[in-house]
Amino acid sequence: MITAIAWKNVWRNKTRSLIVIAAVTIGVFAGIFSMAAINSSVVQRIDAAVNEELAHIQVNNKEFRSSADIQNIIRDYPGVVSALESTPGVTKVTGRIIVRGIATTATKSSGVEITGIDVGKEKEMFTLSKKLIPGTGSFFETNTKFNTVFIGEKLAKELNIIRYILTPEALTSLKEKGIPPEIVSKIEVLQGQRFTSDKKFVKAYEKLLAPGEIQKYGWKIREAAWSYREGSKIILSFLDINNNQTGAAFRVCGIFRTNNDMFESLSLFVPIDELRQLTGMEEGSFHRVIARLENNDITNSMTPKIREKLPDYEVLNWKEIQPDLAMITDFINQIYAVFMVLILAALAFGIVNTMLMAVLERTRELGMLMAIGMNRRKIFIMIMLESIFLSIVGGFAGMAVSEAAISITGKTGINLMKYSEGMEAMGYSAHLFPTIDVQFFITTTILIVLTGIVSAIYPARKALKLNPVEALRGE
Repeated sequence: MITAIAWKNVWRNKTRSLIVIAAVTIGVFAGIFSMAAINSSVVQRIDAAVNEELAHIQVNNKEFRSSADIQNIIRDYPGVVSALESTPGVTKVTGRIIVRGIATTATKSSGVEITGIDVGKEKEMFTLSKKLIPGTGSFFETNTKFNTVFIGEKLAKELNIIRYILTPEALTSLKEKGIPPEIVSKIEVLQGQRFTSDKKFVKAYEKLLAPGEIQKYGWKIREAAWSYREGSKIILSFLDINNNQTGAAFRVCGIFRTNNDMFESLSLFVPIDELRQLTGMEEGSFHRVIARLENNDITNSMTPKIREKLPDYEVLNWKEIQPDLAMITDFINQIYAVFMVLILAALAFGIVNTMLMAVLERTRELGMLMAIGMNRRKIFIMIMLESIFLSIVGGFAGMAVSEAAISITGKTGINLMKYSEGMEAMGYSAHLFPTIDVQFFITTTILIVLTGIVSAIYPARKALKLNPVEALRGE
């Protein structure tokens, strides 16, 4: 009976109750959706780190990372591979040769890390081959007599391999993408001009467009003007096994695009046999062994087991290689909790205010209930239930709206291209696909109920202090 009375009391003043419920709904939605967006960014970054850049586990010669000396190889490669493959949870293993060098074109040069890879195994272990920009070639699938190299878009831009030309076809494609004809007509004066870098191209069209037009259409214009000649040549220079300067000409077989500018600008990949021949390294010698695990959740537990098997080598997992990302990952649940507690705390004040007003307005009614025999415990429970009902209705409405919004944006994504330069410089994607696990919804439900209970304590205690006789005399 108390529950039924409490539910009816919630709707005695529908306007006030609906305002409180709407406030709770908006607050819960804001909290959950914001967390889903943040979570998606972290999940995408971890996925990229593991599947494109690092793998789960790396094994190095203990001196290699600090000195980058080509002679600091893994002395017992077969033994290391055997130890990894015999460890439960390890699914794939491969070796790499890594040398530091300089990449040079006719106009620019840049310091790089040259990684020799087993193309077949790398394709199985990583998704980098799927990041190939269409129209730039392939992932070492073209038959050629030349040495081949797979490079990042950022490095290709720095070396002026990628250029920008507004061709008639590019202008037509801009119109097809929905860019207003007046915008296209403004930049037609650049048609046919060759720009060796995106900075020069941006500077050229910025003189022709208004700031608002640049912000809205600039990235589409750059994409349309993007130009690359397949098979471009670069010279790679580095030290061989005897510390003599060496190098060779390489043809770019393909260009990859990730969300990490640093990785794109420093890392390039060549077939391991080509690099082994140029460096003079013996067959079977490697600088690094990388391993993939069954899933990311076992990384922490597997690392000490592998260290125990390989005490003579440096064994690192991706969290230790990128501690900043590991810190965010380890503290993400705490960040969720703090964020939601702050939002629900703010909503609690609104609920307290509403319930306090409800108690003061019903002073005579509460006095009458006490006078006819309703004990103080039941009065307390009734007011508690009213507050909890307000919290739960608003909370579940907020979670329902959040689930719908996350489902939609999880498929379509949230495009933050305006901030892509800054986000990608830190390795984060500018295209978010919000996602959150079921556990977060369970935690949110518990927090909402607790908020309702805490919010009702003061108004309920206020009601318990009423004197039935004085309450009946009140207006």
